[in-house]
Amino acid sequence: MKIIRTCAEMAALCRDVQRPLGLVPTMGALHDGHLSLTRRARADSATMAVSIFVNPTQFGAGEDFNSYPRSFERDLDLLAEQGTDLVFAPPPEEVYPDGFDTWIEPGSVTEGQEGEARPGHFKGVATVVAKLFSIVRADRAYFGQKDGQQVAVIRRMAQDLNLGVEVVTMPTIREADGLALSSRNAYLTTDQRQAAPVIYRALCAAQELWRGGEQDAGRLRAAAMAVLQAEPMLELVDYVSVVDADSMAPVERADTSGGRRVMVAVAAKLGQPRLIDNIILGDG
Repeated sequence: MKIIRTCAEMAALCRDVQRPLGLVPTMGALHDGHLSLTRRARADSATMAVSIFVNPTQFGAGEDFNSYPRSFERDLDLLAEQGTDLVFAPPPEEVYPDGFDTWIEPGSVTEGQEGEARPGHFKGVATVVAKLFSIVRADRAYFGQKDGQQVAVIRRMAQDLNLGVEVVTMPTIREADGLALSSRNAYLTTDQRQAAPVIYRALCAAQELWRGGEQDAGRLRAAAMAVLQAEPMLELVDYVSVVDADSMAPVERADTSGGRRVMVAVAAKLGQPRLIDNIILGDG
């Protein structure tokens, strides 16, 4: 396993590796959700690359860039166990050198949800992922469904800009009680951790109503909100949304006929930690 710190060296190595080349972009603090991506990438690829980069440009003012969990040596041990070939771990000044002034501005797919709650977030995400795609030139890149809007942004960007990479989305990995795995779960206190599965229960309430035949998005949102509001530790619900899973446009009816994918998404705060989760209606 090679650890690469510069864009030039990474690009040069990737030009000469065996194909297909799979890329798993991460911000480190790896957990089983990340490892589900590396397992799939390893199975699909002759060469597997993983990036570890806590991207400063996707964090807004007052967000947790400085305190974001970092466990680089542990991450390397895990990646070695997964059979990783290349680990790209550049410092911020390598990715954003002095004078950097070119950005990717995603369009309507960023409206609402995280795009509204975290202005500028997806500009940072899209820019760093576009740079990774350009440097690595992978055949496939792997992302988790937990960050549903992020996946939609990256898919649209890869398609619109003809970046030549297949974006593979893998299912959300959960704890036994339903809590979606996330590096930010490390922020949760014991009491908050006990309350956190309410987010998944809220999503399941909407899904069960939908499975019973209800398609009105307002009623699905109300079912999820009722579950959230019953949890006293939940301090703030940023949103409960029902959207087209590809365009992120709000829908009035959760009609999945004809292959349409509808996503129910939630973002809520338990004290300082802010957790997001979603389900695709009809999946699994």
